[in-house]
Amino acid sequence: MILEAFICHIKPGMESDYETALHDAVPLISAMKGFQSITLQRCLETNGQYLILIYWDTLEDHTLGFRGSAAYQEWRKRLHHFYEPFPTVDHYTQVF
Repeated sequence: MILEAFICHIKPGMESDYETALHDAVPLISAMKGFQSITLQRCLETNGQYLILIYWDTLEDHTLGFRGSAAYQEWRKRLHHFYEPFPTVDHYTQVF
Protein backbone atom coordinates (compact mmCIF):
# COMPACT_ATOMS: atom_id res chain seq x y z
CA MET A 1 0.00 0.00 0.00
CA ILE A 2 1.23 3.49 -0.91
CA LEU A 3 0.22 6.79 0.65
CA GLU A 4 0.20 9.82 -1.64
CA ALA A 5 0.34 12.93 0.55
CA PHE A 6 0.46 16.61 -0.15
CA ILE A 7 -0.18 19.92 1.52
CA CYS A 8 -1.84 22.43 -0.73
CA HIS A 9 -2.55 26.13 -0.39
CA ILE A 10 -5.74 27.40 -1.97
CA LYS A 11 -6.07 30.89 -3.37
CA PRO A 12 -7.71 33.20 -0.82
CA GLY A 13 -11.49 33.24 -0.95
CA MET A 14 -11.68 30.03 -2.99
CA GLU A 15 -11.62 27.51 -0.14
CA SER A 16 -15.32 26.62 -0.24
CA ASP A 17 -15.27 26.29 -4.02
CA TYR A 18 -12.22 24.04 -3.77
CA GLU A 19 -13.82 21.77 -1.20
CA THR A 20 -16.88 21.40 -3.41
CA ALA A 21 -14.80 20.83 -6.55
CA LEU A 22 -12.67 18.17 -4.86
CA HIS A 23 -15.73 16.43 -3.46
CA ASP A 24 -17.29 16.42 -6.93
CA ALA A 25 -14.06 15.11 -8.50
CA VAL A 26 -13.68 12.13 -6.16
CA PRO A 27 -15.56 9.79 -8.56
CA LEU A 28 -12.84 10.44 -11.15
CA ILE A 29 -10.11 9.08 -8.91
CA SER A 30 -12.12 6.48 -7.00
CA ALA A 31 -12.87 4.60 -10.23
CA MET A 32 -9.16 4.10 -10.94
CA LYS A 33 -7.41 0.75 -10.56
CA GLY A 34 -5.60 0.55 -7.24
CA PHE A 35 -7.41 3.45 -5.57
CA GLN A 36 -8.25 2.78 -1.93
CA SER A 37 -9.33 6.03 -0.24
CA ILE A 38 -8.98 9.79 -0.07
CA THR A 39 -9.29 12.26 2.79
CA LEU A 40 -9.22 16.04 2.83
CA GLN A 41 -8.10 17.78 6.03
CA ARG A 42 -8.43 21.55 6.59
CA CYS A 43 -5.64 23.17 8.62
CA LEU A 44 -6.83 24.86 11.81
CA GLU A 45 -3.90 27.24 12.06
CA THR A 46 -3.47 28.39 8.46
CA ASN A 47 -6.38 29.58 6.35
CA GLY A 48 -6.50 28.01 2.91
CA GLN A 49 -4.13 25.15 3.77
CA TYR A 50 -5.22 21.54 3.30
CA LEU A 51 -3.70 18.10 3.68
CA ILE A 52 -4.79 15.47 1.16
CA LEU A 53 -4.09 11.80 1.79
CA ILE A 54 -4.75 9.24 -0.93
CA TYR A 55 -4.09 5.52 -0.55
CA TRP A 56 -3.16 3.38 -3.56
CA ASP A 57 -2.35 -0.31 -3.97
CA THR A 58 0.91 0.52 -5.76
CA LEU A 59 2.95 3.58 -6.71
CA GLU A 60 2.34 2.80 -10.39
CA ASP A 61 -1.43 2.86 -9.87
CA HIS A 62 -1.01 6.55 -9.12
CA THR A 63 1.97 7.63 -11.22
CA LEU A 64 1.25 5.64 -14.38
CA GLY A 65 -2.38 4.61 -14.10
CA PHE A 66 -4.11 7.73 -12.79
CA ARG A 67 -1.70 10.37 -14.06
CA GLY A 68 -1.72 8.75 -17.50
CA SER A 69 -5.50 8.65 -17.74
CA ALA A 70 -8.23 10.83 -19.23
CA ALA A 71 -9.68 11.01 -15.71
CA TYR A 72 -6.52 12.80 -14.55
CA GLN A 73 -6.87 15.37 -17.33
CA GLU A 74 -10.38 16.12 -16.06
CA TRP A 75 -9.09 16.17 -12.45
CA ARG A 76 -6.48 18.75 -13.44
CA LYS A 77 -9.07 20.87 -15.22
CA ARG A 78 -11.33 20.88 -12.16
CA LEU A 79 -8.74 21.37 -9.41
CA HIS A 80 -5.32 22.69 -10.42
CA HIS A 81 -6.40 26.31 -10.86
CA PHE A 82 -7.12 26.54 -7.12
CA TYR A 83 -3.50 25.90 -6.01
CA GLU A 84 -1.13 28.74 -5.16
CA PRO A 85 1.64 27.60 -5.32
CA PHE A 86 1.31 24.21 -6.94
CA PRO A 87 1.85 21.49 -4.29
CA THR A 88 4.60 18.92 -4.16
CA VAL A 89 3.28 15.37 -4.00
CA ASP A 90 5.16 12.74 -2.01
CA HIS A 91 4.63 9.01 -1.70
CA TYR A 92 5.11 6.94 1.45
CA THR A 93 5.23 3.31 2.38
CA GLN A 94 4.39 2.04 5.84
CA VAL A 95 7.31 1.13 8.07
CA PHE A 96 5.33 -0.24 11.04
